[in-house]
Amino acid sequence: MSKWFPKAYDWLMGPLEKKHFQHIRKSLIQKVNGDILEIGSGTGFNFPLYEHANRVIAVEPEPVMRQLSLPRLRQAHVPIEVIDARAENLPFQDNSFDSVVCTLVFCTIPDPHMGLEEIRRVCKPGGKLLMFEHVKVDHAVYGPLQEWVNPVWKKLCDGCHLNRRTIEFVQQAGFRIVNLQKFFKDIFIVMEVMNQKE
Repeated sequence: MSKWFPKAYDWLMGPLEKKHFQHIRKSLIQKVNGDILEIGSGTGFNFPLYEHANRVIAVEPEPVMRQLSLPRLRQAHVPIEVIDARAENLPFQDNSFDSVVCTLVFCTIPDPHMGLEEIRRVCKPGGKLLMFEHVKVDHAVYGPLQEWVNPVWKKLCDGCHLNRRTIEFVQQAGFRIVNLQKFFKDIFIVMEVMNQKE
């Protein structure tokens, strides 16, 4: 990740967070309880929203973002630990978590398929995967535009992919989608997913 992007992230995202995303995050995170894993916690936008969890382990590989998340960590209502780890190689035993939370992170995970395999491994059978992401849309104008802009966007925004088919990836990984909502011309989605495994 470049040096400027993590430092500018809150400034860039602030208006969207305040007007739209905070409400979506809050409604999603109210559904979790027990031991929670958050993937790619960034600057900690979700930290003050956890209320029903026993504890939250948040993984974030970018050191500047981990540092910037500390003020929000102090606003948390539940114990939260932030560690340096990647979704593709989670340092946890199988079936460690009741729920996994991913918000605006799967666009940047280098190997989303491996990330989902790891999430499935560490999430308990019947556990939840809760996601708020932006995805590739099947639209005559917006879909091709995403593909056209994507190469430049990835360079400017440190690996963020505008054309990730995250819904398909989740299904391919063996999860069962329980609830799916779409927002803003279907570019943003919220998914509640069940971890079906023996």
